[in-house]
This record gives sequence, structure tokens and C-alpha cells, in this order.
Amino acid sequence: MKRYDAVLWDLDGTISASGEGVRKCIQLMMADMGKPCPDLSDFSTFIGPPLTQTFSRLCGLSDEEVRRALVIYRGHYDVHGTKANRLYDGIPEVLSALRKSGVKMAICTSKNERLARDVIELLGIGEYLDAICGSRDDGTRKEKPDLIPYALHSLGDVPRDRAVMIGDTFFDTLGAVATGVDFIGVTYGYGIRQAMIDAGAARFADKPLDLLPLILNPQS
Repeated sequence: MKRYDAVLWDLDGTISASGEGVRKCIQLMMADMGKPCPDLSDFSTFIGPPLTQTFSRLCGLSDEEVRRALVIYRGHYDVHGTKANRLYDGIPEVLSALRKSGVKMAICTSKNERLARDVIELLGIGEYLDAICGSRDDGTRKEKPDLIPYALHSLGDVPRDRAVMIGDTFFDTLGAVATGVDFIGVTYGYGIRQAMIDAGAARFADKPLDLLPLILNPQS
């Protein structure tokens, strides 16, 4: 008997190494807006939070500027960001094994849903996924406590106690805790392990292939 019926995947820092592309798009966006760009040397400060939060807290933009920034950023992401994504080593093998086991899978990301679909197409992993769930164009449905129920519904209303969220930041952890699904943290992404522990995480994978026993073995 498999442990879970559904796996919800964060995208940036969990499935895909995307940091360089995201950083470039923020830099270009801030230049277009005539604003000084903040220090983006630490990926954990801007990979994980919803873009609206990054733009307001890290970049210091007003609510009106954030709305404009979203449009500008997405334009740059179409050109520069999508193609900068690459799969972490081992992810295709993990997705293939889970698909063969009968587990349903969805991307569950605060990234705009259209952009997430473009990334998945570029990475060539759409065949393994049953749903791609992200934020709306207006920036809403961006928090994991909203995205996780949306993803479970998209998978056919999978019960929360039969699902697990996989992610690399405490935002993913908090979303899982808030919605009552299990969580497995990955340490190869952009987040901080201790921050995930502080948010309630107890199980971790140091590389993608380490995820398989945690997901498939009822005793792990």
C-alpha cells in the first residue's frame, strides 16, 4: 500500500533550479521602473515568497507599483526567466517512479499559473503531472494555504490526510501545516532547513532520489 495518493510539488527550488532567471527578471523590472534594485545575492530572500510580497517588502514598492511590477516582471520572465530553468538531477526519475506507483501529482506554486505551465513545457515533464496550480493573473491565490486546497481539488478532491507537500522553504511548510497535509522539505533548493524546522517540518530529503522512500514507504 502506498503512503500517499497525491504529491503536491513546489516548483522553484524543488523541481527546478530557477534562481538566476528570477533574479535577472527582478533586476530588469526594477530598472524599467526607475528604482534601485535591492541586494539579490541571497536567493532565500526572493525565491519562495509570493512575488507581491517580494516586491513590497524586499523591493519597497507601493501597492500600485506592485501591480505594475507584476506585469513588467512577467514580460521579462517570458523572454528571460522561463528558459533559465533547469531540472534538478534525479527529478525525472522520481516523477517516473511516482507515476508508475499510481500517485497523482500536481505542481503547487505561488508562481503565476501561465508562467508555471510554460516552465513545465520547457522542462518536458508534463506527462507526469495531473495538474499545474499557481497564482492568478491578478496576483491572488498566491499563498500556499490557498493553493494547496486548489491543487487537491484539481486532483479530484484528494483527502488531505492522503496528500503530501514537497517544498524547499518555510512558506511551503507553513502552507502544509495550515491545511493539514504532510510535508517533506528538500535541502537542495533555495530555502533554509532551520526555517522549515521552525515552521514544523520534520522530514527532509537532501537530494531528489531521497524523496522516494519518504513518499512511497508507509514506514518511513
